[in-house]
Amino acid sequence: MPRLTFLPDGKTIDVRPGTTVLAAARQAGVGVRTRCGGVAGCLMCKVKVLEPDRVSPPTESERRKMGDAVDGERLACQTKAAGDATIVVPEDPLKAAVRRQLERQKEDDALW
Repeated sequence: MPRLTFLPDGKTIDVRPGTTVLAAARQAGVGVRTRCGGVAGCLMCKVKVLEPDRVSPPTESERRKMGDAVDGERLACQTKAAGDATIVVPEDPLKAAVRRQLERQKEDDALW
């Protein structure tokens, strides 16, 4: 049974072969952004697969949308588990903006 590890959360889940990375992330409680419902329409669910040979090859829909995958970047909704793999989920843009603002505020507070 394939084991997927999601970074930076560090969550790991065992899934059946053929389970999409998006479905596995949801089962593990890892937030992967999507708007299209998993049909390769929105391109919001981009993740980086560190072991690209341990997941399914890109689907035709995925190739049309993304072109040639760069550095293991894939769509979570189209990528299926075939073996143990590590998936890097990018930080949500809103969370990143809030984190940066909090860091700036902390720096400003340190000046006083």
